[in-house]
Amino acid sequence: MLKIGAGGKMLFARFFGFLGRVEEITIMKIIMLGAPGAGKGTQAQRIAEKYGIPHISTGDIFRANIKNGTELGKKAKAFMDQGLLVPDELTVDLVMDRISQPDCEKGYILDGFPRTIPQAEALTEALAKKGEAIDFAINVDVPDEKIVTRMAGRRACVKCGMTYHIVYAAPKKEGICDKCGAELILRDDDKPETVTKRLSVYHEQTRPLISFYADKHVLYTVDGTQNMEQVFEAITKILGA
Repeated sequence: MLKIGAGGKMLFARFFGFLGRVEEITIMKIIMLGAPGAGKGTQAQRIAEKYGIPHISTGDIFRANIKNGTELGKKAKAFMDQGLLVPDELTVDLVMDRISQPDCEKGYILDGFPRTIPQAEALTEALAKKGEAIDFAINVDVPDEKIVTRMAGRRACVKCGMTYHIVYAAPKKEGICDKCGAELILRDDDKPETVTKRLSVYHEQTRPLISFYADKHVLYTVDGTQNMEQVFEAITKILGA
C-alpha cells in the first residue's frame, strides 16, 4: 500500500496483482467545530453516512470503554465517579485508541472534541507521532441570537426521548410525540438562559480553536444559518467528493 499526500487529503493507493490496477482511497480526518446548537452533530452524522466513516463523540467513547471494562475505561470511570473531569491526556488516549480501530481506515469525524486549545495541541501531537494530521476542521457558523431562538424551539418527549422542533421538525399534533403519544417538553438545557450560559463557555474555551486550525490551514467555515440541505451541500463541496 502506497501513501500519497494530495491537497489536504491523504490518498492510499492499493495495487492489485499482475493487473496493475490501482484503487485510490480518500482518507478524511475531520473535526466539526461550532457553537452548541449550530447543527454540527446533524451534519456530522450525514457526512458519516455519505462517506462511510464513523461519527465519533467523546461521550460515546467513554461509555463504550466503561461498558467494556477496558483499562482506559476504568481510569476514566475513576475520575467520573468522583465528579471530576477526565484529564486531557487520558481523553486523548481514549480518542487515539478509538481512531486506531479498523472502521477508521478511511477516516473519521470527531464531534465535540477537542473543546480547548490544550486538547487540540495534545491531539495534534499524538497524531504527529503517527505521521498523521487533521485534514479538515469544518466550522458551522451561526450567530448567537439565532442559536438561542433555534434551541428554544426544540421539544423532547418525556417518555421515549424523541426530539422535535416547532418550526423545522414539528410533531403532527402540537405538544404530542408522534412515536409514543407522550407529552413534549422544553428541556432545561434548551431554555434561553441555559443556552446563553453555554454560549459564553463556548466563546471562552472552544471558539479559539477556529484560529488554531486556521493557522494549520485546514479550517473551512460554512454558513450554518442556511437550511440543512444547503449546509450539507456546502460541506461536501469542501470535502471535494
